[in-house]
Amino acid sequence: MSQPSLSLVDTDPAELAVDAIVIGLHSQPDDGGALLPAAGAESIAAAFDGKLTSTLALLGASGAPGEVTKLATLGTVAAPLIVAVGLGDEPSGSAPEREKLRRGAGAAVRALAGSATVALALPVPDDEDAPGVLRAILEGALLGGYRFAGYKTKPQPRRLPVAALQVHVPDAADPAAGAEVIRAEIVARSVRLARDWVNMAPNELRPPQFADAVVAAVQGTGLEVEVLGLEELKAAGYGGIVAVGQGSEAPPRLVKLTYVPEGVESPKKIALVGKGITFDTGGISIKPTAGMWEMKSDMAGAAAIGGAMLAIAALKPPVAVSGYLAMAENMPSGSAYRPGDVITMFDGKRVEVFNTDAEGRMVLGDAIARACADGASYVLEASTLTGGQVIALGKRIAGLMGSEEAVELIRAAGDKVGEPAWPMPLPEEVRKGMESDIADICQTNNAMDRAGHMLQGGVFLREFVADGVEWAHIDIAGPGYHAGEAAGYWTKGGTGVPVRTLLQAIDDLR
Repeated sequence: MSQPSLSLVDTDPAELAVDAIVIGLHSQPDDGGALLPAAGAESIAAAFDGKLTSTLALLGASGAPGEVTKLATLGTVAAPLIVAVGLGDEPSGSAPEREKLRRGAGAAVRALAGSATVALALPVPDDEDAPGVLRAILEGALLGGYRFAGYKTKPQPRRLPVAALQVHVPDAADPAAGAEVIRAEIVARSVRLARDWVNMAPNELRPPQFADAVVAAVQGTGLEVEVLGLEELKAAGYGGIVAVGQGSEAPPRLVKLTYVPEGVESPKKIALVGKGITFDTGGISIKPTAGMWEMKSDMAGAAAIGGAMLAIAALKPPVAVSGYLAMAENMPSGSAYRPGDVITMFDGKRVEVFNTDAEGRMVLGDAIARACADGASYVLEASTLTGGQVIALGKRIAGLMGSEEAVELIRAAGDKVGEPAWPMPLPEEVRKGMESDIADICQTNNAMDRAGHMLQGGVFLREFVADGVEWAHIDIAGPGYHAGEAAGYWTKGGTGVPVRTLLQAIDDLR
């Protein structure tokens, strides 16, 4: 569905003629749990003659982060409806907590589905923190209102997202604030597209269709496009991608998208690599039936890379960025690759296959090797790689492995944008457990021991990174797909993680 229009206003929030106005609400545990309107809601609180918080409390509001409480204004202010969103305790410093604002804005806008125009009067300071705080509110509002169009045959009027968003700021004419609006629209559109791809039915987005969708999306952006089909992949030696894809009647693809900045001499070269397994049955090592339908999301890494490249084309950073989307469908058939096979990868290394359900590392090994061969100085890769990531870190925090500089780059970027990633080690004993008697490396632990399962994936991928290249592996098996109820700016289904992390990292590499 289309993205809401976005504008800034500095009119008194109590006078905004919109369908609903969103305000923040703090809890005060040191004052017996009393409620306090957040900055930005002063005129609205005054219009209620001091009874706003007591009325909200009667409706069950507690100020807990993300909690949404609706209150009819009955003409007290211009908007007929107030939506109070919990922001937790009042911040001790001057700057509001950005992730709470991001999640609060998302929860409020989603709760107002069906409204035409919504204004947000959330706390935006009038100081150097303003751009970052405003960015959080804008992103949260645009992403929280996302809905996948889906395949229903009957209209769903209550599902229609908010059509227009107005965000209250101290000075609507401030060029810095206007720049944040432009950036938020670009970033949110890219994240929403990544979510759309992840949410599509797997019969609608097999590797050829996925490649076609990415090519169509980048038309007119200035990105250079290269698409390798099955025969080109075979001829060029992409053994991992070919092996994983050979069990399916829908052949694999490798899509490369390239952005080159204008007027920049010898720019840094950054490669973004994404796993694009459009459906993962496990192949011959077939998965259990329970939950297998979610394996349509096994291409979330490639979706994020495609989304990030679209944003890069519009944001035009002064660095060169190439995106590599390795696409295949992992199916069991008479032509599928087998446990025991030895596969020659793009860089010539030979891999002994133990488990065909460890297919992501096979396609990524080829794509990483290609990125290094193309001269990348940084390789940043995202994939729904291992169930071990979910066991170790849960659904919200990505696993992060790689070289020290790149790992710190991604960790810091993720913290800034609310997409946390936790650095993990790559122990030598894990690598020793992947020695092969007949090839250069086993695809998994040679005893089929799942201990350190997430780390095995990182250790394997490290084999395909050229010397001197900074690299980071971001395992988004948990945060790439949200199976639970909507929360904050995450809706059910694809999340778009880590599009915003990668864009922030590229900003930090300027």
